[in-house]
Amino acid sequence: MADRHERLPSDAEISEINAKHLIDTPLEPADHLLVFGTREDVELRAAEACRLWREGMFRWSIVSGGVTPGSGLSECEIIKAAMVARGIPPERILEEHRSTNTGENVMFFLPIIEAALGLKNIRSVICLGNSWTARRYPMTLHRHWPEVEKMLVTVDSFTTPRKLWHTDPEFRRRVLREWDKIEPYKARGFIAEWP
Repeated sequence: MADRHERLPSDAEISEINAKHLIDTPLEPADHLLVFGTREDVELRAAEACRLWREGMFRWSIVSGGVTPGSGLSECEIIKAAMVARGIPPERILEEHRSTNTGENVMFFLPIIEAALGLKNIRSVICLGNSWTARRYPMTLHRHWPEVEKMLVTVDSFTTPRKLWHTDPEFRRRVLREWDKIEPYKARGFIAEWP
C-alpha cells in the first residue's frame, strides 16, 4: 500500500492547504514567543527568534523540546544556545526539556510559564515553528489556552517557495503528513479550530 503522504494532491487540495494551513499571521508585539522544538532548521528558527527580539516583538520566550534519539542534549538546550549566541538574553528564555511532540510542548510549557510569569499576565503570543506544521501549533495551543491571542511565524530551509510546496517531493511529504493530522486530531480533542 502506498504511503498516503506521497500522494500528488489535487489542485483543490493544494489551494485549501495554501489558504488554511501554510499561513503566517499579521504580527504585533506580543508578551511571549513560543519556540516549538525541532531537530531541523535550528539556526533558521534561532535567527527568526532573534529578528523578532531585535524588532521588539516579544518580552519573554520559552523554548520547548526534549532529548531526541542520537543526541545527548534536549532540543530546548540546542535551540536556546543558538538564540543566546545570536543575542537574546538567556534570562529572557524559559526552558522546557521533556516534550516529544507538539501536544506535549504545550502541556509541559504552560505550567512553566504559569510559575514564572502567570498565564493571566500573558495576553498575546507568537508561535514559532516549521512551515509544514504551520497552523497546528496555534491550534494545539488554542485547545489548552484559548484565552490568549495567537500569532504564527514559520520557517523552513526549502529552496522551493512555500506556495509551490507540492512541487518538491520532501516538502510535499512533510506538508501532507501534517495536513492529514488536522481532522483526526480535532476529532480526538488534541487541537481546537483556529483562527
